[in-house]
Amino acid sequence: MHFDTATRQRWMRALAYSNADALNARITALKLTPDYELIRAPESGLMQIQARMGGTGNRFFAGDTTLTRAVVSLKSGTLGYSYLLGRNKQHAEQCAVIDALLQEQTHFQNLMETLIAPLEAERDALINARRAEVNASRVDFFTLVRGDNA
Repeated sequence: MHFDTATRQRWMRALAYSNADALNARITALKLTPDYELIRAPESGLMQIQARMGGTGNRFFAGDTTLTRAVVSLKSGTLGYSYLLGRNKQHAEQCAVIDALLQEQTHFQNLMETLIAPLEAERDALINARRAEVNASRVDFFTLVRGDNA
């Protein structure tokens, strides 16, 4: 294999966090039209979210969220998977196709440079913009101590 688990997690994360319209525009610009068949057509359902108090406590159920998943097979037999929050079936199918293409040596380098890296950069820019917005409204609290309270 030309990739390891961490690399695949990287591209799966980039695809899962991608904006559906932005991903569609990039796929169109790259003229990606691979032959594939649906193994598991995109389907939406509910998933329970678990959390831990303080990140280390006992698990508890925090609520439910919608999840859409899809599985495709390229003509070469490579399987691609996707699990996305929300109900966008076309987005899930596109992500599964990209996952399958990235597993093939012929597409790996090109897609990592022209698709995954820009998606990661867009996400980083959004996170940094949000971080700057939050930091701009940060309030530092301090307490004055009166002399007779000491």
